[in-house]
Amino acid sequence: MKSTLTLIVALTFGSAPAFAQSDAPDVLAAPESFADIADETERSVALFNEMGKVLTHPRCVNCHPVTGGPRQGDDMVPHMPPVIRGEADFGAPGMTCNTCHGSENVEFTSGEGSIPGHEPWALAPVSMGWYGVSLGDICEQIKDPERNGGKTLEELYIHNAEDGLVGWGWDPGEGRTPAPGSQELFGQLTRAWIDTGAACPI
Repeated sequence: MKSTLTLIVALTFGSAPAFAQSDAPDVLAAPESFADIADETERSVALFNEMGKVLTHPRCVNCHPVTGGPRQGDDMVPHMPPVIRGEADFGAPGMTCNTCHGSENVEFTSGEGSIPGHEPWALAPVSMGWYGVSLGDICEQIKDPERNGGKTLEELYIHNAEDGLVGWGWDPGEGRTPAPGSQELFGQLTRAWIDTGAACPI
């Protein structure tokens, strides 16, 4: 009886652990939400799991294919018209990414959708392919300078917190769901993850 009463009180007055709010897939929790996780490695993993809401979101994954060309839309379907990666992750000669993608988003005249844009606009390198990859493997990828473009963890933080193309994920244009949270919050999570040891999910 006592345990039942305790549960009712907890549910009523919100005394569940602060990090439980990270369960919502479309909400990005702040680093402080994980403060109740005493073990630093466990907290680091929890922080990266929260970052994973962004990393595995269509706004990121569509340009991080493992094979072939990019994907598009919230349902991550293959890009139409069909395009290929090309030698420089920038499309085929004569049909590079900037053939269609300019320096900013352009809404269709019908008002139903848009062509995404940012300068630069390109695919992530093959070594950073995420589509269908587990979050633990993505974590190991982004920590590995041989696969992440030679970045240190500090440079990775700056990339996540300040890079314009990363930031596009929160301003993706008409017809696309933005990544959860904000780039500022994503950067804060990245900082906290690094400061707690940059541990990866198994």
